[in-house]
Amino acid sequence: MAIIPDTKDWMWVTGRRCPDCGFDPAGVTPDTVGPALRATVPRWHQVLARPGVRERPDDSTWSPLEYASHVRDVCRLFHSRLELMLEQENPGFTNWDANVAALEGRYREQDPAEVARQLEEAAIATASTFEAVTPDQWERPGLRSNGTTFSITTLGSFFLHEVLHHMYDVGA
Repeated sequence: MAIIPDTKDWMWVTGRRCPDCGFDPAGVTPDTVGPALRATVPRWHQVLARPGVRERPDDSTWSPLEYASHVRDVCRLFHSRLELMLEQENPGFTNWDANVAALEGRYREQDPAEVARQLEEAAIATASTFEAVTPDQWERPGLRSNGTTFSITTLGSFFLHEVLHHMYDVGA
C-alpha cells in the first residue's frame, strides 16, 4: 500500500492547540521559533541513529528517515519563504507537495547520517533567519496558493508545528 497523501489544511494550528502532538501556538513569535527549532536538532540526530530508521511502521506511514528528510526539506522551504516575506511585499507561495518531494527525493534511500547533517544545517539557517526578524516585521504578509494570508508570526507557528508534529510522529 502506498503512503496516503495528507490533504488537510493545517492552517488551524496557528490558532489552537494540536490535539495529537500537543503543540500550542499561544506565545509563539518569530523570536521563539529559532530557539525551539535549534532544540529539535539533537532529537532528530537521535532518531536518525536508531536501528531500523528506514523501516515503516506500516505500509501507509513514513519511516523515521522519511520524516526526517521531509523535515529537512520543510526547513529549507520555510527558510526561503521567510526570506521572501522579508524581502518582498506580500509574496505569493506556490503549493508544495510533500509526497511528490518524498518520491522525487527518494527519501527512503537517503543516508541517515547525511540527512542528520543536512537537517541540522537547514534548521540552523532557518532558526537564524527567524531570530533576525524584528518585532516590526512580525506581521509582514505572504500569500498561500489557496489565497490564505500568512504573517511572519503565523508562518513561524505553522512551521514550528510541522517540525514538532513530525517529532511526535516518530516518537522523539
